[in-house]
Amino acid sequence: MELKKFHLIGIIGALIILVVDIIFFRNEPLFYFLFGIAIVILLLPFVVNVIAEGKVARDKDERFLEFARNLAESVKTGTPIGKSILNMRTRNFGVLTPHVEKLANQISLGIPLSKAFETFSYDTGSITIRRAVNLFKEAESAGGRVDRILDSVANSIYQIEKLKKERKAGIASLVVQGYLIFFIFIAIMLIMQFKVLPITEGLGNLGAITNPANPDLNETGVVSIEKLTRPFLYLLLIQGFFIGLTIGKLSDGTLRAGIKHSFAMMLAAFLISTGANAYSAAGV
Repeated sequence: MELKKFHLIGIIGALIILVVDIIFFRNEPLFYFLFGIAIVILLLPFVVNVIAEGKVARDKDERFLEFARNLAESVKTGTPIGKSILNMRTRNFGVLTPHVEKLANQISLGIPLSKAFETFSYDTGSITIRRAVNLFKEAESAGGRVDRILDSVANSIYQIEKLKKERKAGIASLVVQGYLIFFIFIAIMLIMQFKVLPITEGLGNLGAITNPANPDLNETGVVSIEKLTRPFLYLLLIQGFFIGLTIGKLSDGTLRAGIKHSFAMMLAAFLISTGANAYSAAGV
């Protein structure tokens, strides 16, 4: 991934917050909270970049469907496919426009149609477009009618996009349930941390008698609540990470699509947990 200006801004901002946090808040309750803010600022540009790339990829697939249909209609009128592409170079196909222009330029330079389409498919970086182009190349080499081949390719892409949208709509309720379950889990962890575990604080004397060298006991021989509650944050982060990936896989079919859900859940878990700890430590 190429580092862009907003990536560098995020890195510099995170480093500034981290330095300020270490210098001024090292022994303060806000230390871990600000440390988490620095990590979020560091990762946010990369997560936004992944989300933007996913949106562009979906737009390319939709625009390619429009391109394939227009090309099929032009070929049906008797215009050769190469000439049809040259005529379409000035049309607006959104994010696909630069790739269509490059395809037309290659054809005008005399590059074979199959080679130009192969370059086109790899430049777009879309698996759907690559499969459609391969299907077109194989059918054309077998001697099929170009207009029918293009119609078949367009219909195939349409069916794929339709199935994706139906799957995403059908899984929407499960996505909401996943978020609800996760936030209920956060609430349970907070109740355990601030209501249940303090009750066990007075039981530390028994541990001091049976095992005086226990590292989880503080100077008075009482179980350290901080050490008991520390694994709760780890559990929340791990659960948020994997639930997010699962949601992405179910709704969009790829783990990459789950990165935004994982980031949102881990961010919420960290801010809520560390914020609650800082709030409690401040005695507010």
